[in-house]
Amino acid sequence: MTADTRRIEADIYERLSRVIDPELGRSVTDLGMIAAINAVPAESSTDGNRPAYDVTVHVELTVEGCPLSETITNQINGAVASYPNASLTPHIEVSSMSRDKLDDLVADLKAERKQNPFNKPGIKTRIFAIASGKGGVGKSSVTANLAATFAALGYDTAAIDADIYGFSLPRLFGVHTQPTNLNGMLMPVTAWGVKLISIGMFAGADRAILWRGPRLQRSLEQFLSDVWWGEPDVLLLDLAPGTGDMAISVAQALPNAELVVVTTPQPSASDVAVRSGLVALQVPMKVRGVVENMSYYEHKGERLRIFGRGGGERVSRQLTDALGYDVPLMAQLPLEPELRETGEAGRPAVLDEDGALRADGLGAEFKALAERLIG
Repeated sequence: MTADTRRIEADIYERLSRVIDPELGRSVTDLGMIAAINAVPAESSTDGNRPAYDVTVHVELTVEGCPLSETITNQINGAVASYPNASLTPHIEVSSMSRDKLDDLVADLKAERKQNPFNKPGIKTRIFAIASGKGGVGKSSVTANLAATFAALGYDTAAIDADIYGFSLPRLFGVHTQPTNLNGMLMPVTAWGVKLISIGMFAGADRAILWRGPRLQRSLEQFLSDVWWGEPDVLLLDLAPGTGDMAISVAQALPNAELVVVTTPQPSASDVAVRSGLVALQVPMKVRGVVENMSYYEHKGERLRIFGRGGGERVSRQLTDALGYDVPLMAQLPLEPELRETGEAGRPAVLDEDGALRADGLGAEFKALAERLIG
């Protein structure tokens, strides 16, 4: 091996250190996925004086048949091809890690997160727990579309379906696969730019979950600690309605979470919604604000208040008085048939078919809500 080839291989390795594994959020070099780099002079040259080099990169994926292997190899191809002396068509040889090497990698990753990673000092993740007093107010739909909005705005976004009995995020995101199990550590499923985990990915959509309180708490702990989230900018939790075991578990496990209360305009919903916010009097969580869903239906330019009016304002006012700080009404979302139709088809309604955030209608409403929350 000549000094030139050693230098080229070292330079390419440095370039590959900027290629990030989409699931683990680490560079492929840090993860030991680059087994070897070989550079040899090519038959042709880039100019009359300087030889070109053919480069072969030996890549070891964490699991055989990794669903993101094409994404990773395309990024590696781009990093190598951008090197001035490399041939324009680098060779990528893909295999999977040995069992011993994978065991060592997983052990190292687990050692970094022996406990809930969202409670460590200096964590940058903003955590929003989406709550409601009763079912049927569109809490899960708000969670799904808000998560998709954050992702479309460029935030690294994760979402946990903490409604164990009534899980619905897999359907709303069109997810029909299970998370990848990396020797006991789970990789969240990514859909529409959002990293997701839900008991529905394991139990199946047609099964009833019959769990008591301790098992509910353990499920949340596993979602937080046994799933490799990286360090997302935003984490959303779709809570079960009411103030039961899961709401208490979230408050205990994530005291830095901010509660967002979803209601509809009618008193029967808003009165109950206040109770879900008053949980903040007994646990270390702050109520960030209120979202009034199904506020109106727009017909020929007129806003029809099908479910009455004022529910969100009532919840905001009562929580502000009870908690002693401002709990604003952050959004009044319209009643849109498309929200149901596209959601049941597996695409958040704020996105177009290409996954881009819609500039008008629901897209604009949720963008304003996301920006207000993150601000």
